[in-house]
Amino acid sequence: MSETLKKIRAFMEKEGIPGRDAHDLPTSKKTFADGARYRIEIAGVERASTMEALIDESKKRGVTVHRAICAVGGSTYCDFEELKAMAQMAAEEKIEVVMTVGHRKAWDVGSKEISNPEGAMQGFRLRGSDNISYHIADIMRCVEAGHRGFLVYDEGVLFLLDKMRKEGLLPKETFFKFSVFGGYCSAAGARVIESLGVNSMNPIADVSLPILGSIRQAVDIPLDVYIIIVDAFGGMYRAYETPEIARVASPCYFKIEPGTSEGDIYKPWVTEAFHDNLIRQKVKIAQVVNELMARHAPELKTSEKGPADLVLPVVG
Repeated sequence: MSETLKKIRAFMEKEGIPGRDAHDLPTSKKTFADGARYRIEIAGVERASTMEALIDESKKRGVTVHRAICAVGGSTYCDFEELKAMAQMAAEEKIEVVMTVGHRKAWDVGSKEISNPEGAMQGFRLRGSDNISYHIADIMRCVEAGHRGFLVYDEGVLFLLDKMRKEGLLPKETFFKFSVFGGYCSAAGARVIESLGVNSMNPIADVSLPILGSIRQAVDIPLDVYIIIVDAFGGMYRAYETPEIARVASPCYFKIEPGTSEGDIYKPWVTEAFHDNLIRQKVKIAQVVNELMARHAPELKTSEKGPADLVLPVVG
């Protein structure tokens, strides 16, 4: 190894960032508060009817769903009573909800570069202060409906939301999950967004076990790892890697999100019946993952239903 690389890696280590990815795949010493190493997260609970289907199918299959990512197409497509109904059902079933809100970059009339390949590389961050205020307004509408968890993908917005939480403009229990659309895939990046107040992180879909291991060494927040992902993101199905993912990246959420592309399946004009059927397939995949974990790594435990550290919607 060159002296230059040695100096760079020594500096990284001094700053709490692994100088190398964790190629030795060390076992994580961190767990959820209840000692569990993994939990189940299912994305794409688009409407109240989708939440009903999720709950029904999970009961039929004996699958505990710990977290639901809701309204991936945008909560601005849900009316207020629908948002309240989703919060009510999730609270009763002890499912943590992460709401995906509008207003978004693609909705801005001046943001057309996102529609071409080079423009898409600029990311999903919001353009200008007006759009940030619209985005936060939709978060506050969801808070009024009872929701307490939100997906973020813009570091500037996260900075403001964390300040609002600290100053009481948002409920103190509000939590933020950083989206895969933020594009983070390193220990250094994970440290940055953790320092900005994020509570959970979704690395990009194709990170290797050594990269997951290095991220885990740098941060304490849960890592939300795709076990199955839409075809447009690569279509990976890492079911047989789940024991190693749980061992190396704990505490982690196994994230279930199959399909063709997020652009296809989460458009608002896709029928509710489509989502009802798709969510049942997602629960089935979660059942398969649980079965494989029980078969190949029974010592790595998941949480029971409704662990105390979940942040549930507030209703009443």
